[in-house]
Amino acid sequence: MSLTSDEVNRIAFLARLAIDPDKIDAYAKDLSGIMNFIDEMSAIDTETVLPMAHPLDQAQRLRPDEVTEHNQREAFQKIAPKVEAGLYLVPKVIE
Repeated sequence: MSLTSDEVNRIAFLARLAIDPDKIDAYAKDLSGIMNFIDEMSAIDTETVLPMAHPLDQAQRLRPDEVTEHNQREAFQKIAPKVEAGLYLVPKVIE
């Protein structure tokens, strides 16, 4: 697919982009190349290709799900201004 200068101007207008008039032909050439590449990719049969979440089939390195800190809830609630039934009480800020 080959784009003309008028089509590039129309696309720029619709996208609200200001294009330097000296560079319109270069944009037309580059955008035409992109459109041709999309056409080539659309022609490829991908029916047998399984969907992937990532192009590289790698397992994520995850750390073990282990507790690394001890529970300090009681120590923190001792210094809190107001606590009830293990919950922090805060002033009402929304009417």
